[in-house]
Order: sequence, then C-alpha cells, then structure tokens
Amino acid sequence: MFPVAIGLNHRSAPVEIREKMSFHPSQMPHILRELKSYPGLEGVVILSTCNRTEVYAATTDVEVGIRSIKNFLANHHRIEENLLEQYLHVHTLYDAVRHLFRVVSGLDSMVRGETQILGQVSNAYQQANEAEVTNKTMNVLFQTALAVGKRVRTDTLIDQHPVSISYTAVELAKQHFGELRGKGILIMGAGEMSSLTAKHLVAAGATTVLVSNRSYEKAVILAEECSGQAVRFDDMDQYLEKVDIVISATASTHFVLLPDRMQEIMNKRKGCPMLLIDIAVPRDIHPEVGEIPAITLFDIDDLRGVVDRHHQEREIAAVNAEKIVEEEMLLFLKWHNSLSVVPTILALQEKGKTIKDALLDRALERLSGLTPNQEKIVSSMANSIVNHLLHLPITNLKEYANTSQGHLYTEILQNLFDLDVGEEAKRHTSKVNETSGQVHHHRRAE
Repeated sequence: MFPVAIGLNHRSAPVEIREKMSFHPSQMPHILRELKSYPGLEGVVILSTCNRTEVYAATTDVEVGIRSIKNFLANHHRIEENLLEQYLHVHTLYDAVRHLFRVVSGLDSMVRGETQILGQVSNAYQQANEAEVTNKTMNVLFQTALAVGKRVRTDTLIDQHPVSISYTAVELAKQHFGELRGKGILIMGAGEMSSLTAKHLVAAGATTVLVSNRSYEKAVILAEECSGQAVRFDDMDQYLEKVDIVISATASTHFVLLPDRMQEIMNKRKGCPMLLIDIAVPRDIHPEVGEIPAITLFDIDDLRGVVDRHHQEREIAAVNAEKIVEEEMLLFLKWHNSLSVVPTILALQEKGKTIKDALLDRALERLSGLTPNQEKIVSSMANSIVNHLLHLPITNLKEYANTSQGHLYTEILQNLFDLDVGEEAKRHTSKVNETSGQVHHHRRAE
C-alpha cells in the first residue's frame, strides 16, 4: 500500500483557481465516497482549506492512483485535466509522508507556522473516518502526522507567535489605518475564520465590531464573544455605508458583494474611504469592486506581502520544526521499512517450520518407544535449532531494511531459501526501498 498526495495550494495556483477547486464542508461525506469509488484507491482523505485542496490516498498501484485522483478532481470540478495539470503538485511514497508532516506543522502554509492547519487536518481525517473511506495506511499516516504537528508546536513554541490568516488580515488593517480604536469594522461570516478574526481585532484594540451572517443566531453568538453587535444579513447595506473596514470570511459559494451594489453604497458614503479584506475561498467580494474609487480591496493572495512583528521568531521556530520533521521522517522510515521485510521473515519462518515438522515426524517414527517426555525434549530441541539458525538472518534483515540496499538483501534471502513471498509483497519491498536512501538527504525547496 503506497501513500500519494496530489493537490494545489497558494504557491501553485492563484485564488481564482483555488476557489474553483474547493469543496464545501456540507458535501464532504458524499464527495469522499465518490473519490473512494475510483480505481486503485483503498483509503482517502481530502484536505480543503482557504489556501489548499489536497487529496491524500493509499493505493496499491501508484500510477493508477495518481491517474484516478486527477480524473476525480477534473470531473468533479468540471475542469479540463490538461489545464488542471499545470497547477497540481504530486507527492508519492515518502515524499507524500514528508509533505503531510510539513503541512500539519504549518511549514507549508502561506504564513509559516500558522495555527489553524493542525485542526483543519484533524477535521479532514475525522470526516474521512466518519465517511468510512480510510484504511490502515491512512489511519497510521494521519495519526502519526497529527502527533508530529503537536510535537512541533510543543517543542518549538511556534504557535506562541500569532500568525494565522485572520491575524494577518488584522495586521493589514492596522498597517492601513495606523490603529483600529474607534474604527467601524464589519465581519462578514461567523465561522472559525471569522471567530479568530474577531479575537485578533479585539486584541488589536478594536472597539466597534459588527458581525453579519446569514444565520443571525450564529452572528449573535460571535458578537457576544467579542463584545460586538450582530446585524442581520439583509440589513447589511446600511452598515456598509458607515463602517471603515470589512473583513469577509463567509462560506458562500458565490460573490456576496458585487460592483453595482458597492458603487451605490460608495455614492451614499460620499467618497469616504473603505478597506475591504476578503479572506474567503471562494471569494466573497467580486474583484472589480476594488476598481471603485475610495475602495481598497485585498484578497487572500495579497496577504502574503504582509510582514508582522513575529516574522523573525517564526522563522527561527520553523527551522527547528524542519529538524523535527526530519527526525520524525527517520522514525517513520524505520517503521515502514520494517514492514517491507515482514512477508519475507514470515515466509522464512514458515519454511523453517515446514522442514522442521517434516523431519521431526520422520525422526519420531524411527525412534519408537520414546516416552511423551522424551518426545517433548526432541521436539523442543528441533524448534530451538531452527529458531537459533534463523535468528541472525532475521535480525540482520531488519537492520538492512533501513539501508538503501535493503531490497537487495531481501531478494537474496528470498532466492537463497526459495521463499514464496507473493508478487504484491515483492513489489512493495522494491518500491519502498527505492526511496529509503532519499529520506535521509532529501528536503523540499521552499
């Protein structure tokens, strides 16, 4: 069973592509089962956030698995595969494992070390579990990855420096206005991103925070958390005429603020400037809104240019986090490589047992008149001879499994003892050891 990871993120695709490739949370159970139905996919997890859409899968055939995932993404989102291809990144085997470790540690995020991704990966894995589309390989991979993410945060304190997308959005607003005290601020949406945004706004000194959401009850709950005021979604225009800053993070699948609507609002504002920050994917605010005089519009891709005061601390923590990822990769490599020799070890033990049983039966037939105790002693001696004879080859094979020549020693042992391991196990051993020597030295470019 081989792990693969295919998808796109903020580095490989612009926001207009990422929003087309996103999955709505309410549809995820059906989507996961649809993906699992494609050929060669034995276990799947979909990670869909504002900055990435990635499919993680366990497959018995890497080429078939990759082709299936690409077909699924193209078919589901109705995008030609040759167009999609230019935005996708593909990770296989140990590179897929390392990629997930880096993602869950916040090292592959737009803002390095951001804290939301750990929970997002956990939720993605939980959704796949509930949809019953994971398997043992996916379970081990994601449980290990979540443990790595927690270790990174515990050992490096990288999450002591607030660096989420919502935090960066608030930093951008501060840079634009100098300070937020006394500024009218409207948050569109009441989900996790909006909740984090509200907390950062209050911490930054904001005193007038309005919250608007299609579900008024959710808006009320979030407004209470930040000592703000909930406003009904249908009444939002009258507040848009007054506020200075809008930070939008709804779960809408289409634009919420369109140019014509915003032009009417700006006419009533009589040229009073307005800052709009759209951190939703798909976007909430039509890009042409930014062309209206006195409106400054930033979308999620613009946030990558924001530098906050914790940049240096994050970078130091990130360097240490990379070291932890490599340490965890070596541990994962050792464990996974040991799996590749298990079929050979079992076959060798079975071979020894078969020979021992046959010869023992023949010997006991010739040694007539033995007491039960004597037969037990002879049988025990036969077992000890086989176990002692096989102990050293098995121990050494486990050690060789962690070297670049592990597959050679495994194949030699199979050939010397004429072991019936099975084609699937042989192919797994060969595939695993093809990359085992790379793990010690390979590091993804930033």
